[in-house]
Amino acid sequence: MLPSSFINSLKGLPGFDEQAFIRVHEQQEPITSLRFNTRKTGDKKPNHFFEQASPIPWCKNGFYLKERPLFVLDPYWHAGVYYVQESSSMFLHYVLEQMVPQENEWQVLDLCAAPGGKTTLLANYFDKGLIVANETIKSRNSILVENTIKWGADNIVVTQNDPSHFKALPQFFDLVLIDAPCSGSGLFRKQPQFSNEWHLGLVKEARKTQESILHEAYQITENQGFIIYSTCSFSPEENELLTTWFLSHYPVKQVQVDVPEAWNIKVSEGGYRFWPHLLKGEGFYCTVFQVLGHTTHHSVKIKKSLFHTCISKPQLPFEIFTNEIESDFITYKNALWCISKSLLKELKNIDNQLNIIKIGACCAFLNTTSVPDHQLAQSNFIKTHFPQFECNLNWAINYLKRNSFKNTYTKKGWHLITYNNLGLGLANFLINRINNAYPKILKILHYYL
Repeated sequence: MLPSSFINSLKGLPGFDEQAFIRVHEQQEPITSLRFNTRKTGDKKPNHFFEQASPIPWCKNGFYLKERPLFVLDPYWHAGVYYVQESSSMFLHYVLEQMVPQENEWQVLDLCAAPGGKTTLLANYFDKGLIVANETIKSRNSILVENTIKWGADNIVVTQNDPSHFKALPQFFDLVLIDAPCSGSGLFRKQPQFSNEWHLGLVKEARKTQESILHEAYQITENQGFIIYSTCSFSPEENELLTTWFLSHYPVKQVQVDVPEAWNIKVSEGGYRFWPHLLKGEGFYCTVFQVLGHTTHHSVKIKKSLFHTCISKPQLPFEIFTNEIESDFITYKNALWCISKSLLKELKNIDNQLNIIKIGACCAFLNTTSVPDHQLAQSNFIKTHFPQFECNLNWAINYLKRNSFKNTYTKKGWHLITYNNLGLGLANFLINRINNAYPKILKILHYYL
């Protein structure tokens, strides 16, 4: 049962139909959707359970599935071929298409990034830009790192900072995305148990946090830059009323995008509302602001860099191949990393200002350089000389369970384990056995089987 106070708070909002809204929560299952990683698949997409998929109109790489499979048993999911993401959240792709040419080399911040759905979307859209993905909570940051590793992009920097820490980067970002912490009512259909815990106090608490985050976002967005704000809440206090508050307190304006009427996305106070009884998606709200100007300009104060660019190609017991024109190697926190060369200047601005967790792709830790890092196997832009070991579905599942194997093959040494030519991880082939190097934290647990 949805709380009566919750239902009453929605009356009068554009698109709200009380009976239809209650009915869709009581009678319909949540919809499963995903977005393809075109950096790995190109135009070809795996067709095993996607054969009956239907396209999401506001995201060209997004698809609805007819039913929800057990993704954890699909090697394509582990290889970063797709990201399982709520369809309403993919509206970000359409907003970006309307706002900015894709080729722009923007500096973008995903301020509340975990688990990484919107970060990976941004990384593909701005593939020549810098994507800073920030998450405050350590446990959620670990999930963010895992998902960005799977995605394999070289332009993502993961940080773990409170939003207030970004004051060190005034007017630095062209675009700040805020998928704000909220009361979460938009996900009641997916997580019905949360409806029993909902109360107006949660909304008020979330509203305070959202105001604080928007304040910080304004400070770090450059003149004429953009702030995209979204929630998975239905409450107007976190959406339309917050929008009105921000417009009245800061020199910003709302940016409108043309949304086809057939999509049934409702325009509300210049923002965009997703109702599950009107479209195939969960509750979602999104609006776009443009910063009109700061009264004073503050430049970033450059601190001593903690990373060092490698003058020559690093000496490792295994070969790494990259496009030397586009990529560069750096050392940071006792590890060797590879990142897009065009981002080095921007990195020097943020280095030592933020708590950086991940930069591009890690190749190896400097105290164990004989052991290649797992990220080499899932990177879209690094190649190694390791022989490729192509495996079938059964072998792939056992590898992802981190099982051990006997070596009945002739080649010894490190191998790249692939499934349909997509990297899953690494393994070291020895004389009598194969050492499975798939990270323990990522392995398929037995209760899934």
